[in-house]
Amino acid sequence: MNRQNKERDTEAGSFMQKFNIHTVQKGESLKSISLLYNIDADALKLFHNNHCNVKEMILIELTGQKEIFLPRTAVTDKNRLVKFGHANSLIFQPENSFSRYGATVTIENNDHKNELKYETSVRWLKKENKLHFFEIDRTSNLYLNEEEVNEIADLLAYKTSKVLYPLQISADEQGKFNAVENLSVFKERWPAVKEELYKEFEGETVDNYCEKIEKVINEQDAINLYLKDDYFIRTLFFGIYQSFGRDYQVEIESSFPVVGNPVEPKYKIKLEIDPLKGETGLANIEGEGQLNDERSVYDFMNKAPFSMIIEDHPVINHEGNFRIVSYLNGETLLLKSMYLECSIELEKKKKISVVIAEMTD
Repeated sequence: MNRQNKERDTEAGSFMQKFNIHTVQKGESLKSISLLYNIDADALKLFHNNHCNVKEMILIELTGQKEIFLPRTAVTDKNRLVKFGHANSLIFQPENSFSRYGATVTIENNDHKNELKYETSVRWLKKENKLHFFEIDRTSNLYLNEEEVNEIADLLAYKTSKVLYPLQISADEQGKFNAVENLSVFKERWPAVKEELYKEFEGETVDNYCEKIEKVINEQDAINLYLKDDYFIRTLFFGIYQSFGRDYQVEIESSFPVVGNPVEPKYKIKLEIDPLKGETGLANIEGEGQLNDERSVYDFMNKAPFSMIIEDHPVINHEGNFRIVSYLNGETLLLKSMYLECSIELEKKKKISVVIAEMTD
């Protein structure tokens, strides 16, 4: 018998599909359909009646209904279900993983737009004190607006960045960036990197650039702040491994370095996961949100760490948007691809877009 379990449009206020559709075949009854999907007949009837038009409601038995609404998790192939922990929590298990990613970072300031492309590798190292440790390495040249960097300033930036890699970072059990873990090694690497620079370049520009780099390297707080603003790291380790609850949704507050401020703008974001893997076997998480910060446009422009106006009932600044789309391996639940977009209204709008995609040999 040919049975269909189709998917329909999302419900209002939701990114994800909340139900499936079973096309009723000749000879099927409410009981036979409930047995097919291993769901209680009364529960199936209640779910259907809560989603269908009045004329399609089931009173006792099927009376000519052509389609039956099913819970999203009611499927005949249980391998299509995403594996959750307690309270529908998505478990972060990166042990022994190694992946290569291509990254595209687009930075937009009003009408001005720059696009950076490069490749990286991410290797899991260990787990300690509820933190996962990773090694991140740049594995390609840097491309600016589709061209390999060749301006001296861009080349210097790229060449000196080698002092940072391989980079070791830690992330918590939600997959959220915690800290850079090998700050002390940058000083040890710098002499060799500097020597290479002077083999290729000479002059006052190089001298000044090296002087600036040395100041940053010798101040751990400065270099930690610099690396904290790495868009690739902050996107890959955004922290999507949440407890999604009964409705497969969760509201979180998170920050992102869309502007150069030591205290990052805060966003309120609703994340939602589809409990059913897609046709390609991937798990899907999506989220949307908006700026949720007491600081005004002028506070952000002046890099203020807090609102300069103290009020009992502060006006919350919502002039910024956030969006995220992630696809995970259906078995390991590790990232296959991700899109993150974060914007804020300053004197002119600023937007950061990051695309990460796993590379296969």
